Amino acid sequence: MTFLAIDVGNTRLKWGLYASPQPGAALMAHGAVFLETIDHLADHDWKKLPAPTSMLGCVVAGESIRRRVEEQLEIWDIDPRWVVSSAHAAGVTNGYEHPARLGPDRWVAMIGAWHYVCSRGAPRPVLVVMVGTAVTVDAVDESGHFLGGLILPGFGVMQNALEMGTAGLRVPTGEVVDFPTNTSDALMSGGVNAMAGAVERMYRKLRAKTGQEPVLLMSGGASPKLSPVTDLKIEVVERLVFDGLLALQSHRLAL
Repeated sequence: MTFLAIDVGNTRLKWGLYASPQPGAALMAHGAVFLETIDHLADHDWKKLPAPTSMLGCVVAGESIRRRVEEQLEIWDIDPRWVVSSAHAAGVTNGYEHPARLGPDRWVAMIGAWHYVCSRGAPRPVLVVMVGTAVTVDAVDESGHFLGGLILPGFGVMQNALEMGTAGLRVPTGEVVDFPTNTSDALMSGGVNAMAGAVERMYRKLRAKTGQEPVLLMSGGASPKLSPVTDLKIEVVERLVFDGLLALQSHRLAL
């Protein structure tokens, strides 16, 4: 009953092959490729993998990318299944104004975060921060109800916007420092502190609304840049989207 989890973002495709479709299952193999190279997955990364029994993925990169991934999946006899955000799934309620319009990566990450928190004891509010091409900050209360969230530009998008709109800012990537004294450090420190401020504000709002100290979970390829900046207690969970896909697949099989 091996299970293939796929997370197709705006920049990279991440995949993980699990021993079974249930939370906590052993991760047998995993990898990540840039979207420009996904047409070689069947001949390279996936060529020697044991055939998965089932798969579930989420994709935010568009229909053409999804079709290209499905072409690579043809090396196995499995039906491609992709997450569509719904009003309720795996114990989590979607409070978005139009639930189907919520990005599937955000939805799956929240489900993964909710199950991660519940697996360690009594349910608590959780703030889910995903740091990638975009940064999302999503609040879930102690009952598993998604209250709402923020979308911010990620590091690359933010710096590219400044370089395009401001003369003289085409400089190498800088460091995060308290008091920047050069343009490179000022750009990086400004972007990181803007994101950290959004996280801290949403954390305080969630704490005030629920009357409980939230769990703050962070995931995504660029999370190491952001997590050290805030004074809040942060847990970095490397594969939060995969955790959500495992929870969804396990819940589906149990129905």
